[in-house]
Amino acid sequence: MTKIVINACYGGFGLSELALVEYKRRANVTDQYFFDYDITRDDPHLVDIVTEWGQAASSRYSDLRIVEIPDDVEWQIEEYDGDEWIAEKHRTWK
Repeated sequence: MTKIVINACYGGFGLSELALVEYKRRANVTDQYFFDYDITRDDPHLVDIVTEWGQAASSRYSDLRIVEIPDDVEWQIEEYDGDEWIAEKHRTWK
């Protein structure tokens, strides 16, 4: 199973300041211009922090949750006003 971090409320994805500092420490990120939106949502460090820290990993405007999907699914994150869900990728035309 693949674990993916999503935001489960209106507002948008975001890590707390302390969770972002912890992510940078674990991932050895030294770039001062690195932000939480630069992290891939299935990043093992991100998943571990959200698992270990619970609500403390979320920013003021987010409610981070972990969704598990089968490994063979090609996925993408979709959202409405910052409230996110995982969708299987498919082709669309307009």
